[in-house]
Amino acid sequence: MKTILLIEDDVVIRENTAELLEMAGFAVLTAENGQLGVALALATKPDLVICDIMMPVLDGYGVLQIFNQNAQLAGVPFIFLSAKTERIDLRRGMALGADDYLTKPFDKAELLSAIAGRLNRFQHLKPEYDATTQGLGEFLDDARAVGNLHSLSADRKVHAIRKKQDVYLEGDEPTRVYFVQAGRVKTVKTTDGGKELITGLYGPGEFFGYLPVLDHTPHTDSAVAVEESELVYIPQDDFTQLLLRNPEVGQQFIRLLAGRVSERESQLLAMAYSSIRRRVADTLLRLHEQAGPEGSIQLSRDDMAAMVGTAPESLIRTLSEFKADGLIELAPKNIRVLEPEKLRRARW
Repeated sequence: MKTILLIEDDVVIRENTAELLEMAGFAVLTAENGQLGVALALATKPDLVICDIMMPVLDGYGVLQIFNQNAQLAGVPFIFLSAKTERIDLRRGMALGADDYLTKPFDKAELLSAIAGRLNRFQHLKPEYDATTQGLGEFLDDARAVGNLHSLSADRKVHAIRKKQDVYLEGDEPTRVYFVQAGRVKTVKTTDGGKELITGLYGPGEFFGYLPVLDHTPHTDSAVAVEESELVYIPQDDFTQLLLRNPEVGQQFIRLLAGRVSERESQLLAMAYSSIRRRVADTLLRLHEQAGPEGSIQLSRDDMAAMVGTAPESLIRTLSEFKADGLIELAPKNIRVLEPEKLRRARW
């Protein structure tokens, strides 16, 4: 049974509406002002809130602001209920994140329809979204529709990035999350001695630049286009609103991003403890999977050495050993993995 919190200072309206909701099969909590309503919500988290605007002690706008700022209550569907019909009040309520707005007097069908729409708002979200251009579009469209996020996908323009063009630099404040639609982008850290370490290589269907947005810290590496690329920008405010305002939707986004964090952790562990032979083999296998069975690895030797965390000379020597064993095919501008399973066994 779904629980609805009804916050209304008018006794007659509160009792009549509560009776109507109970007859419709809901468990109902009632409060005569915003302060009591917040206390009830903290004690028993409701599935939905119906809240009057003009009330003593704490008005409806104040209630919604508290909900938005409280991790326990953020994301609870919120319907404003008021006799005020001026457009400015409607805009203010929606700007604060209200999911719907009913004006008094209202009829039973109108109220129940609004409740059903809000309670069902996440049901059509898929359990998983593919980390592809199409998957991104589907996710943003669904999140925008169910989460009342009007600006989430307003700027889904594709931005062309030239080869070797900086996307952002280490120390920059994060302003957006990036999605690669075409091409490839590398993230790089440079040591005090000028040595470059590639911390990530991102191709079509992958996100990057999101960790500083989540941590509220400057970028700890730089991002540079490895080749001609196309990026989709997701503004920081929209990304943050997505995760904080609608936890259910945010969880879907996090699943799209979590795999990359795990991969980076594995890369750092390998660089710390694995032999040069294993690190080169693991990098080749990872790039081979990205390129596909018939694709070739098109990455400069310097960039590959920076991914492995070794000198170019050591990388070239190890590549030559793999070539001599018939595991890879070397060309001036690309590498093709011929025997991925044998290469996997040859790491030791």
